[in-house]
Amino acid sequence: MSREELRRQMNDLGRKRIPFIWGVDFDASNGFVRDDIRECREILWSVNGVGNIDAEDQCQPQPSLRIVEVTDIRDYRSMFDTVTNGLMRGDSFLTNLTVRTKVTCNCSLKELFCHVKAPYKILIGDEFVCFSPEPFVRISEGRISTYPMKGTIDASIPHAEETLMTDYKELCEHYTIVDLMRNDLNSVAENVRVDRFRYVEKIFATNKTILQTSSEISGSLPAGKEFDFGDLILPLLPAGSITGAPKEATVRLIKSTEDAPRGWYTGVFGFFDGKIMDSAVMIRCVQRDNDGSLYFHSGGGITINSQCDNEYQEVLTKVYLPQ
Repeated sequence: MSREELRRQMNDLGRKRIPFIWGVDFDASNGFVRDDIRECREILWSVNGVGNIDAEDQCQPQPSLRIVEVTDIRDYRSMFDTVTNGLMRGDSFLTNLTVRTKVTCNCSLKELFCHVKAPYKILIGDEFVCFSPEPFVRISEGRISTYPMKGTIDASIPHAEETLMTDYKELCEHYTIVDLMRNDLNSVAENVRVDRFRYVEKIFATNKTILQTSSEISGSLPAGKEFDFGDLILPLLPAGSITGAPKEATVRLIKSTEDAPRGWYTGVFGFFDGKIMDSAVMIRCVQRDNDGSLYFHSGGGITINSQCDNEYQEVLTKVYLPQ
């Protein structure tokens, strides 16, 4: 589905208050809108406990991932250096660099979707499953809010929260994303403000606990536009937290650096229940390649203050299944 058709259908269903689900990939070159939200079986979804999972869909085995092959540190360093050169040229001052980790799984992607716990989950055919902790935008009662997530640390590290909160690089990165998302919201909303800045959340995985920092930004929508979801959301894409700033130039840097297209990974999907629109950034994903291989995608923000070894360790830390 084209971006224009996606926009038109999201606007139309929103104005009619018809519940629907929707999704769009990183490039906005592939998307869907479905109003058969319960009957649809090729797309399974769950948004904060609401979805179309049936009892027969429940997974029997305890799912587990086994890492087969990680991105070699030398290859990562080459990409890191390319991004750093872009930063030094002034093309970008924050770039989200992502990699693929080859994995195997002891169950199907459908079973993985059904078993793993996360506030936002989606399964697209047999090619992509996502269990995301990161909301994108929520639209309710004439207000739009976004919750950029930026900054991660393994909670088992001594004084992890203090280390994360006092890390200068992480603070600069978070300021940048908050400023970017505030500017993005200003393009569709009025009286935009930062409601909460850099709060810490725990994310529980099968063998670890992750600490992540987020902020909440909101604004009021123009009267009569509250349900024009295509006009409100699509101009904000791709999400700032998974691109960087300035967005357009940074996306060009990303595409010239990363070794594979992102596909659905770092796209956005959402659910409108007739009153409230809730959506998520599609991070924490497993994607099937054309040859059938499975890859777990992860990434992190690169600034001029970044250290390659630390960033490499961060992307590996993010390869996990939530519990």
